[in-house]
Amino acid sequence: MQEPVNILCLKWGTRYPASFTNILYASVKRHLHRPFRFVCITDDPMGLNPGIDAQPFPECPDIDVLGFWPNIFVKLCLYKPGLANLSGPTLFFDVDIVIQQDIDCFFDYEPGKFCIIHNWVERRKCLFRRPPDIGNSSLFRFDAGTPQAAAVYDCFLREMRQAIDRSLFPTEQAFMTHAMTLADGGELPRWWPAQWAKSFKRTCVPPFPFNLLVTPKKPDARVLVFHGNPDPDIAVKGFHAKRIHNSVKPCPWILEDWHE
Repeated sequence: MQEPVNILCLKWGTRYPASFTNILYASVKRHLHRPFRFVCITDDPMGLNPGIDAQPFPECPDIDVLGFWPNIFVKLCLYKPGLANLSGPTLFFDVDIVIQQDIDCFFDYEPGKFCIIHNWVERRKCLFRRPPDIGNSSLFRFDAGTPQAAAVYDCFLREMRQAIDRSLFPTEQAFMTHAMTLADGGELPRWWPAQWAKSFKRTCVPPFPFNLLVTPKKPDARVLVFHGNPDPDIAVKGFHAKRIHNSVKPCPWILEDWHE
């Protein structure tokens, strides 16, 4: 029998209700064709599907440095040895991701390596230079319980003050990319193939002023990532941003895949 793989997500605070995690769980059940354990690290398991293994947040490694807890740097604590008793291939999803097609390939691609989205950059910022080597932590994979995973966590403990220094690392995912690289002997993490995971904002939404006139089209992608605003539930109805170049026409097609 095939060993179960791990699906991992985070839920804290009030921005994302339990329904987001339940939809993610249902989507994984539809699109992953191997045994899996679905783990949600959360401060409130109320309302989660019984099939979800709810686990508490890890303790803050240094509250004096990181401030309130949990915060976005909890993603670096997912590599902590023994967390939630995780072992083996572990695929992390943000809870606002929309899964549109089968996701088995995310476990078969580059086994044993750190894998992450190559972060999207606005088109105008890439006209005369290549995108920076920074991952997007909406979707990444690592092997839990291995020395390489532990090395990412150790790097975070060792360089925590640098990690929160925005002059060194503009985002938590920039530091994660750095830590993955060090943990793998200086090799950058493997970027997921670009056609597998696409950005709703960067791929679907037309540029201004066409975003005010044209409905975004559903992309051919295994996973659609909603980073920043809008979230999928808002995009379904349409998003009226303070800056009109960020507004989005209603996208009811999202509900074809985003449901329990």
